Amino acid sequence: MSNQFHTVMVIPCFNEGKKFQLNKYKVFILSNPNVLICFVNDGSKENTLVVLKELQREFPIQVDIVSYEKNIGKAAAVRTGINHSLLKYEFEYIAYLDADLAVSLEECLSLTQYLSNGIEFCFGSRIARIGSTIERKRSRFLIGRFIATLISNILSLKVYDTQCGCKLFTKKLSKEVFSEVFISKWLFDVEIFFRIIKLYGKQESLKVMYEVPLINWVDKGDSKVKYTYVLKIFFDLYQIKRKYTSSNKS
Repeated sequence: MSNQFHTVMVIPCFNEGKKFQLNKYKVFILSNPNVLICFVNDGSKENTLVVLKELQREFPIQVDIVSYEKNIGKAAAVRTGINHSLLKYEFEYIAYLDADLAVSLEECLSLTQYLSNGIEFCFGSRIARIGSTIERKRSRFLIGRFIATLISNILSLKVYDTQCGCKLFTKKLSKEVFSEVFISKWLFDVEIFFRIIKLYGKQESLKVMYEVPLINWVDKGDSKVKYTYVLKIFFDLYQIKRKYTSSNKS
């Protein structure tokens, strides 16, 4: 069994069984033999694990599964998948994206082209523009823009979309970024930016990050984040900023 790949994709899964797009995964895997998909079953209560194992049986070399009986949250699931892959496989790039394929596997993989000439981290951005298809519910768009603007101000970076669930790293950077447990279950994306800034410094970090407007992003309408979590966002952001601000001072 080969353990060398061009790219690893980590996909956290929580109760995805009924809506899992099995055929899209199969087509992608057949077309990209140098890509491994590492699924993290995050305590699903239905048939998610059964569906994942079916896919793994058909593609034992390109599909790996890490499974938890209890839900640990997206941040921990992504971190688990990346660290598991770092220990088990050789690869150049590693990404994480959502199981609902709001961003397609193909578009996610295409973003690896930007990881060159010193770029260590690139991420998709849901910018509606001519030639793109970005479909979001009005309510989620408004809440998302409020949060994104708030985060951009806290980071003091001109980032349009920190929360898009499609992010890619070089292997080297992934080791640094995912070494520690995240503070927040859902705002761990913000911590990723803080960790990169801490690692490279403010000015140098701008040279290793790249934001890529997506061609297609379709809201599947089944976000796992509850609207009531908006109330907790401010507390999580406060904790994150306090940790990395005090860390930089020390």
